[in-house]
Amino acid sequence: MPKTAAWHWYVEESAPSERHHHGVDHVYFDGRSDYQQIAILSTPVFGKMLVLDGDTQSSQADERIYHEALVHPALAGAADRSEVLILGGGEGATLREVLRHPDVRRCTMVDIDGMVVDLCKRYLPEWSQGAFDDPRARVIIGDALAFLRDDRERYGVIISDLTEPLPDSPSNPLFNDAVFALVKERLADGGIYALQASTGSFHNAELHCKMARTLRRHFRWVASSVTYVPAFDTEWAFLACSDRVDLAALDERVVAAYCAQLRGTSFFYDAQTHQRLFALPLYLREALARPGETF
Repeated sequence: MPKTAAWHWYVEESAPSERHHHGVDHVYFDGRSDYQQIAILSTPVFGKMLVLDGDTQSSQADERIYHEALVHPALAGAADRSEVLILGGGEGATLREVLRHPDVRRCTMVDIDGMVVDLCKRYLPEWSQGAFDDPRARVIIGDALAFLRDDRERYGVIISDLTEPLPDSPSNPLFNDAVFALVKERLADGGIYALQASTGSFHNAELHCKMARTLRRHFRWVASSVTYVPAFDTEWAFLACSDRVDLAALDERVVAAYCAQLRGTSFFYDAQTHQRLFALPLYLREALARPGETF
């Protein structure tokens, strides 16, 4: 019989009866900031991983699936990409993807947890790939809600790369009607609000549907998209909101022209993938159509 490695294990629980085990071969950091528990570790399959409050945020092997799916549909459909705002995004990978497009004149990133940002710069430079040093990047360590209240700029695209709005999350106060109204005030006319929006799996889509139902009170078009992220071990969902454009119906030629302008090489997103992202499974379409809880 082959000898089994004596791994240390990082165990992520998606339900009381469901767990995903990652063998850990190195721990770069394990500690707590003023806002959350932080771990940066390495696994044989996914490489380095960022874990906040026990939940995987991204992994070296597949973070581009998540970040390209979050950023590029919104930028592809935007009428104006010159000013982009990111709420959250501590790893710098969302910033990296935004800055790949030459139309972006400035990208402002606001994250409350400076410790996460500093640790990611130190241990996960593969995520940001120099984005923090790009002269077009404006990085603010502070409360995103306070920034939305005090800021008077308007943005063609606002991207929310915050943690899920669970009761004990520092992101929880940023998911309600008052905040969504603030976001809309900060959008330029016809702008797009894109956000990571929890799981889209058949057994665990309630939070995503709750977010979508609430946002429909603020935007004409609220389009869900979904894709499997291996490190999360589930289908992950996103939302794209606008009064000008339905990203689910964005013309393939528009997306192809946008992708042709991107600097560097994409891993996941192109015109064909855009169509697949917004082609929702029946169970999710039915769940989104039903009345239910809102924020």
